[in-house]
Amino acid sequence: MTVTDEFPGYVIAPDPKAPRLTRKVTGVDHDGRPSEISVVEERPLTIFLNGQEIVTAMTIGDYPEYLALGFLRNQGMLAADETVTGVDYDEDLETVVVRTEGQTNYEEKLKKKTRTSGCAVGTVFGDMMEGLERVALPDLKVKTSDLYRLASVINRTPSLYLEAGAIHGTVLCQGAEPLVYMEDVGRHNAVDKIAGWMFSESVSPGDKLLYTTGRLTSEMVIKTALMGIPALASRSGFTAWGVEIARDVGLTLIGRMRGKRFVCLSGEERLVRDTDPDSVPEENKKHRRKGADT
Repeated sequence: MTVTDEFPGYVIAPDPKAPRLTRKVTGVDHDGRPSEISVVEERPLTIFLNGQEIVTAMTIGDYPEYLALGFLRNQGMLAADETVTGVDYDEDLETVVVRTEGQTNYEEKLKKKTRTSGCAVGTVFGDMMEGLERVALPDLKVKTSDLYRLASVINRTPSLYLEAGAIHGTVLCQGAEPLVYMEDVGRHNAVDKIAGWMFSESVSPGDKLLYTTGRLTSEMVIKTALMGIPALASRSGFTAWGVEIARDVGLTLIGRMRGKRFVCLSGEERLVRDTDPDSVPEENKKHRRKGADT
């Protein structure tokens, strides 16, 4: 979805009323009375690279081309300078076929599979740490005023989460401005969609911050670092290995962002504390999302 008056400041933002992303389901509530609610869709999407089947991902179904490109990019199957000659989505077959100039074969890489701690069970092919030794993240300063503004704007943006719940959001930000907001049942899918958009639009990562509603696990830290984004922030908490990797690669890692509160476990020297936390209002309860109480 392109920028509109409904989503000021965003290049792409969720459309909670988009068809096919949710459906109405009728049941009963705790008193036995009829209850109709919106629930998010979940459907398979099979990704092919030059005719080779790579993976089937469970996704809500929006931005399939970005998801495919971002997944392949984050798996090390598409180089940053790769020439993509076609990305073909077939809605009936629920497939995306990505084609490049050079033919590829990833039979050996596909043999090694890691089930990550990502919700909806993320998958990493080959060595999870592959490529991290080449990461050189820029020394991006992060203003606390930008963090507070981003948290407030993102929480108030219309979203599938506020419409139906059971979903994660990830936002690409520059300074105090959110640029692209993606959602999916798995936070790794939402990140891959953003990676796909950045790859398609040749967007530079060095001055960006990635915001997520999910846990800051090893997979999330690795994806962010390999994308070249120097700062990662979340509403939720951390895992020890995620913190360790962030420190090793020089990634600024900020979690438990709610209202005026946050915790920085990596890159504290890059924080610019330009706002008095006592001047920041508490978060409105109706805008609280998953992770608000962890």
